[in-house]
Amino acid sequence: MQSFRTEIENPIVEKDIIELEKKIALFRGGKIDEEKFRSLRLARGIYGQRQPGVQMIRIKLPYGKVTSEQLHRICEVSDTYSTGRLHITTRQDIQIHFVSLDKTPELWATLEKDDVTLREACGNTVRNITASETAGVDPKEPFDVTPYADALFRYMLRNPICQEMGRKFKISFSSSDDDSALVYLHDLGFIPKLKTENGTAVRGFKVLLGGGLGSQPRHADVVYEFLPTDQLVPFTEAVLRIFDRFGERAKRMKARMKFLISSMGLEEFLKLVEEEKAALPHQTYPVDHESYERQQTLPNPPSVDIPTPSDLSYAHWKKTNVFPQKQPGFVTIGIRVKLGDFRTDVARKLADLVKSYANNEVRFTLRQNILIRDVKEELIPFFYEELKKLRMADYGYNTVGDITACPGTDTCNLGIASSTGAAGVLEEVIQNEYPQYLLNSDLTIKISGCMNACGQHNMASIGYQGMSIKVGKSVLPALQVLLGGATLGDGVGIFSDKVIKIPSKRGPQSLRLLLDDFEQHANPDEAYHEYYQRQGQMYFYELLKPLSSTDDVVDTDFIDWGNEENYVKAIGVGECAGVVIDLVSTLLLEAREKLANAQDSMSEGRWADAIYQTYTGIVNSAKAILTSEGVNTNSYASIVTLFEEHFMQSGKIELAGNFSDIVYQMKEQAPTQEFALAYYADAERVFEAISEFRAKEVQA
Repeated sequence: MQSFRTEIENPIVEKDIIELEKKIALFRGGKIDEEKFRSLRLARGIYGQRQPGVQMIRIKLPYGKVTSEQLHRICEVSDTYSTGRLHITTRQDIQIHFVSLDKTPELWATLEKDDVTLREACGNTVRNITASETAGVDPKEPFDVTPYADALFRYMLRNPICQEMGRKFKISFSSSDDDSALVYLHDLGFIPKLKTENGTAVRGFKVLLGGGLGSQPRHADVVYEFLPTDQLVPFTEAVLRIFDRFGERAKRMKARMKFLISSMGLEEFLKLVEEEKAALPHQTYPVDHESYERQQTLPNPPSVDIPTPSDLSYAHWKKTNVFPQKQPGFVTIGIRVKLGDFRTDVARKLADLVKSYANNEVRFTLRQNILIRDVKEELIPFFYEELKKLRMADYGYNTVGDITACPGTDTCNLGIASSTGAAGVLEEVIQNEYPQYLLNSDLTIKISGCMNACGQHNMASIGYQGMSIKVGKSVLPALQVLLGGATLGDGVGIFSDKVIKIPSKRGPQSLRLLLDDFEQHANPDEAYHEYYQRQGQMYFYELLKPLSSTDDVVDTDFIDWGNEENYVKAIGVGECAGVVIDLVSTLLLEAREKLANAQDSMSEGRWADAIYQTYTGIVNSAKAILTSEGVNTNSYASIVTLFEEHFMQSGKIELAGNFSDIVYQMKEQAPTQEFALAYYADAERVFEAISEFRAKEVQA
């Protein structure tokens, strides 16, 4: 495994990969607890699969952009370490499956040759920052959000404030008021806005905070109608620091930002965010969008003399898959990727096609598709013929027949029912029985294998969630039907209602009933969510109720879609939140490591990073000794309070001053060299006092 080290040019990346390699060796040698090791590998994009002994690797691609060279590199990795299959996620990542844990350092090093990372693709981190795939070419956009999404991604990558939070954190940028990036269901979402000041157009963002899906979806709150772009990074950093400090850490299901906002209250949360600004390394953070925009050029590919196809499929494809750009004479082309899965042989040819005849990049979309940008209008027929050769010219991009689905029980530990199997069957129903819906982009169908909503089922017009139903002593796979969700624009959305639960094998019948009913009774130009609201939840419950009965189930109902054997409900340990079992010795070791990281940051003059690493070192030291006493904690803030109560007030541990005063210096002081050094010295004294107490306790 040593050879990859000489090929990594970035010393920070090299250190990351070497650390992963060492921790794998310690884990294999039984020197790291499995649960503790999980936290480390998740933050490096390595996720345990449903199948034992192999890993899913999530490749982090900010706002879904990938160059031809990067796509070739991803294909190389998939062929070498995986199965040659690529999966596009609803967060614009690429996932590959069935990878050996021992090969992950080599895999990561190979990807980094073309500036592709795994870092913080999973775990309790800032996940991939998503954006409208049309950003930069959208005719409706006030400005291109790409440089701002990119700046925020780079600022947060490896940032100490967001490495081990209580739960994952999701950020999204929409390109226009259409809100195609769904900011209302994100922890933090941004919509670009322009306003005029002294005759000059000023850029900013409408900001939404605290949204989320899952079993309890929450619509994000609007916190700014207009936040200047130079406040994007400072505001986000302050939000993350408060979330890291007060966010729930013990109860995984209550650990998301939406629950913190609900319990604390938006006003109190924003008050803490404002108070935190004094400790930020940047009071303003201008993004150099002008340099980025100057570098953007349009391609001038060779002309191709090809007759325009005259078949109906081409006409449909051009209607549903080809869109005008804001750049005159150019279009974007959408590729409908069934369930987000495609093979490396196709991906390589696609990479070559866009390098030679487009602008050397594609963007993976939030609906698990591919968007080719900057295609000359005269090349539309040529691209159609080339994509036909790759079997990537199906019409119906982003239409009803283009169903979104998570991997479900195919590979995910949390999957309850087969979302991909159900989605494939439903797509066939639309293709064969309702082809007119392949031209309809107003209605959406989304499927998730469990309540976590990776398939975004609870914001769809028609959503399905994988579940199970007990029938006598047996269990059969089921689908919860949800209806009426919609994205209305400008940060406003409607979550769908749970209507009824039916056996999975009746999913196609439910879709037929719903589509037939809509065609027969909806008013002209009535959107599905409007029709649902007009008819009411009970109307649809009665419509689908005959499908819910289990009195007439047959043997095949006990076999899930895409399977041959009877269904068995088998849910593994979910890793989306990086569940961790904390042992005292491990926590003290980690605290020591964080203080060592702080020393490294100080030696490089990164004072803000050093201060935050010192802070986490102090808190983890306190958590370790609280754990030794059997004291349960649920947030960093509670650790500070409980340490005061159990050790300071009782006189068990003596420090020069109150513990909370020592810890919270970091939120009151500017991140200077002088403060970083003094704060670290305080942390060393705290760590020594706790270590001495622990040693005496163990000896006793």
